[in-house]
Amino acid sequence: MSEIQALLDALTGLPRTRPAGPAEAEQLLARLRSAAARWADVLYEAQQGTCPQLPPRSEAALRLAFRRAEESYVELEIALRDCAQDRDAAV
Repeated sequence: MSEIQALLDALTGLPRTRPAGPAEAEQLLARLRSAAARWADVLYEAQQGTCPQLPPRSEAALRLAFRRAEESYVELEIALRDCAQDRDAAV
């Protein structure tokens, strides 16, 4: 459950205002990526611990939720890499 608390802390710590520029936007993406990774971890652990007790459709839904969380992490990783490349190209 500490992973869930860490995820909640990360989410509640996100800024409530729009980023003022590219640097703040990149920082926000990094924090979102971290939260996405934590969420994927939570779902993976839930999947490992509960799938044997779940009916087949519930098990499939949990597996799909994990895959989507993992995809979110990957998409945010790509977005961050693009930000870094754009920043390096501008220098």
